[in-house]
Amino acid sequence: MADDQEGEAITAIPLRHPWRVLIAVVLVLALAVFVIDAAQRDDFGWADVGKYIFDKRISQAALVTLQLTLYAMVIAIVLGLLLAIMRLSPNPVVKSVAWLYIWIFRGTPVYVQLVFWGIVSLIYPVLTIGIPFMTPWISFHNDIFTNLFVTAVIGLALNEAAYMSEIVRAGLLSVDEGQEEASRALAMSWGQTMRFVVVPQAMRIIIPPTGNEVISMLKTTSLVAAIPLSIDLYGVSRGISAVTFTPVPLLIVASLWYLLFTSILMVGQHFIEKRFARGSGQRKAEKSLPPVGPASDITNIRMNNIEEGRQ
Repeated sequence: MADDQEGEAITAIPLRHPWRVLIAVVLVLALAVFVIDAAQRDDFGWADVGKYIFDKRISQAALVTLQLTLYAMVIAIVLGLLLAIMRLSPNPVVKSVAWLYIWIFRGTPVYVQLVFWGIVSLIYPVLTIGIPFMTPWISFHNDIFTNLFVTAVIGLALNEAAYMSEIVRAGLLSVDEGQEEASRALAMSWGQTMRFVVVPQAMRIIIPPTGNEVISMLKTTSLVAAIPLSIDLYGVSRGISAVTFTPVPLLIVASLWYLLFTSILMVGQHFIEKRFARGSGQRKAEKSLPPVGPASDITNIRMNNIEEGRQ
């Protein structure tokens, strides 16, 4: 029997999925209907979209949005790393302070926080440094929060730092404890271990969610109207629509700019992840599967097992 099937190759018959084909066809048709209807619907104001998409005011506002995102994320990443290290510190006071910060900023809406930072100069018109209930050493007017752009950056960064700290902490905890034990065996301090051993290895885990946070921050900048700051992309679009009475086209314009920026960030995130994932043992199932041999190989093995069992 084994000789009859010698050299006979296995014919792989793909499994059919009619429901997948049906669902795909329905989705494509629904998308086509929506696109055709939207293109013919005058309420979208496509002429105004083309008029304002490259308007100088819109492009300048888009640049402000990018600046807000960049400055806020840089501060948030640095502060988040510091908070994550504080959370892992053996000092209970340091750990408690970091936990309290994260609890407050994660537990309250970012819009409410931005409103607070917008009026903080009214609550604290003068800042003092010194010992409580005694004559202050230094006293100066609170001019920092009178600059709405700076206030927006600070408000966004302080909120994002709470989330970044948890991302960084998860990355630090993903590093095997043996790495820290080896560092202690080399007489490295806790700070040196974090700086030279743990943090570099944790970057592979930290990078992907950080990219998502950057994209999220780009869209969160639209909330700076709570401060109120109106020179960002959404603020300028809303201001133009209030004058021209064309809210829908300006919303589409702002959305297209946001989509452009997020698409670029997603591409950059992909290459950064690929860079840090080198040597991490990524699994690629399509390349790891062995080639299918002739049927005789499998049949011979089974027949040999049967004959051995009979003996």
